[in-house]
Amino acid sequence: MGITPDLSTVAWRKSSYSNNDGGACVEVADNLPDVVPVRDSKNPDGPALIFPSHSWAAFITTLKTPTA
Repeated sequence: MGITPDLSTVAWRKSSYSNNDGGACVEVADNLPDVVPVRDSKNPDGPALIFPSHSWAAFITTLKTPTA
């Protein structure tokens, strides 16, 4: 298991699908080498999930792939 990165100074970016009505909001910090932290924007002091960059890229590619 790797070392947990310090997330205190990362720049969080809210999902373009999030709205201002308090709905399901996801934020990512995509300015770290090798990892992509993900958190619930309604709980910014709560835990973040840390994904390897290649896994996050594969996840996003899958989301963007049209289904038949």
